[in-house]
Amino acid sequence: MLIETSQMIPITRLQKELTRTVRELSDSGKAVFVLKNNNVEAVMLSYKEYEYLKEVEEVYEQIEIKNVIESRMGKYDPKNNVPWENARKEG
Repeated sequence: MLIETSQMIPITRLQKELTRTVRELSDSGKAVFVLKNNNVEAVMLSYKEYEYLKEVEEVYEQIEIKNVIESRMGKYDPKNNVPWENARKEG
């Protein structure tokens, strides 16, 4: 992933310029990559972008659940059903 250097900020500078950084983030909508020892340690996103990513995560989870259900239903054979009365007697 390529990151523009203008979107990177060392953590020490962020501590001094937090209000300004948040304002710029809010205005531009571009993520801010926080550096610690020249490594990306955190990413600041606008709340709108965060909400969008949470929605995408939820959709992805629903797709995974759908795939698991379809996989299990592919092996389902109604002939193997046990009537409730018989299941109660066996228990």
